[in-house]
Amino acid sequence: MKNVLELGRPTRFLSFSALDDFCRKRLLEKLEAITLGRLEIVDLDGSTRTFGSLLPNEELRARVVVRRGRAYSRIALGGSVGTGESYVDGDWECSDLVSLTRLFVANRDVLNALDGGLGTLFAPLQKFLHRLRANDESQARANIHAHYDLGNDFFSLFLDESWMYSAGFFRTPATTLPEAQFEKNDRICRKLGLRPEHHLLEIGTGWGGFAIHAAKHYGCRVTTTTISSAQLEHARARVEAEGLGDRIELLSADYRSLSGTYDRLVSIEMVEAVGVDYLDGYFAKCASLLKPEGAMCLQSILIQDQYFDQAVRNVDFIQTHIFPGAAIPSVARIMESILRKTDLRLFHHEDFGPDYARTLREWSKNLAVNREQIGRRGYPDHLYRLWQYYFAYCEGGFLERQIGVGQFVFTKPRYRGEKIGESV
Repeated sequence: MKNVLELGRPTRFLSFSALDDFCRKRLLEKLEAITLGRLEIVDLDGSTRTFGSLLPNEELRARVVVRRGRAYSRIALGGSVGTGESYVDGDWECSDLVSLTRLFVANRDVLNALDGGLGTLFAPLQKFLHRLRANDESQARANIHAHYDLGNDFFSLFLDESWMYSAGFFRTPATTLPEAQFEKNDRICRKLGLRPEHHLLEIGTGWGGFAIHAAKHYGCRVTTTTISSAQLEHARARVEAEGLGDRIELLSADYRSLSGTYDRLVSIEMVEAVGVDYLDGYFAKCASLLKPEGAMCLQSILIQDQYFDQAVRNVDFIQTHIFPGAAIPSVARIMESILRKTDLRLFHHEDFGPDYARTLREWSKNLAVNREQIGRRGYPDHLYRLWQYYFAYCEGGFLERQIGVGQFVFTKPRYRGEKIGESV
């Protein structure tokens, strides 16, 4: 059984407002439906309410301490978005955010009830604002800027030396984060059968980690593009430091404006930023950029097919505060676009969702170690709680298998490469 962090008694504030009290009663009623795991709520007066039971889900245990009465109204009226915002603002604390997320994913009916009811009052506004940030070509740069141009100084606080901001592949429990990121990159190269004579296109440079790996270890030419100015600057410096300027071409271009044909194409966790309405165009563009014997590897976060439509209809905390304009696709939705708009065929698919949970855990640990640096580097204090919540929210989703991450290899009609075995 996990140890439960014992938080101090809640800070006492003025009495509930009438709205807070009403929302508190409604919220606690909904929590009575918890059947898997145990949730303890410590109220402002120090009293504790317990929901659910431990057996047989001992690891799904969390203790929430309410610090401000407004937490109830913000959660009830704002649903999952209001819950996250309330945490970031310090309205409540939790002994284990990952377990809390897992508990609500496991009790899906309760989760849906929290996002329904009063939570639907502000849903139309959330959806409207999300639609304003749809990833057409004019808005895409603004959306990317909102996340990736937060500053390289900030991302350095939790990324390892590879600067890979995507799931690593952990071969064993003893595998380190740098080793997992190396294996992820190398796994993609092996799956594509990269050779020195290949010209590889990467859509979504990140900070240059994969492009450097491919050029350095496989000798191929790489053209890579990003619309993040901060990433481009950092990637260019790394390429020059590695002496790979003759092998790697860096572009600042939207994928829609790319031209030419390539032997291989890679896109690592960029498709989530494309947006559901633009998936057809994205995959059609990828197919048009490949030679007749070409192949592409796509790494993407994935939502279960059964929950895709519901996710598209709603707007969550991540879309509101972390990745504006983003949407996680499902396997079925990706394949719909592939079949409808391209001549590509699915050659290989591998899911390694649990490895993303481990990756997020490592990032969260790194950020915690460097917490004091956030303020010293000029970032607002709440940024730590925002990203702590984001990492935990996602880790819980991966552990409960609501979301996963997969590598797909799609090939053109004239591709004749060897099959990809389990030992790749």
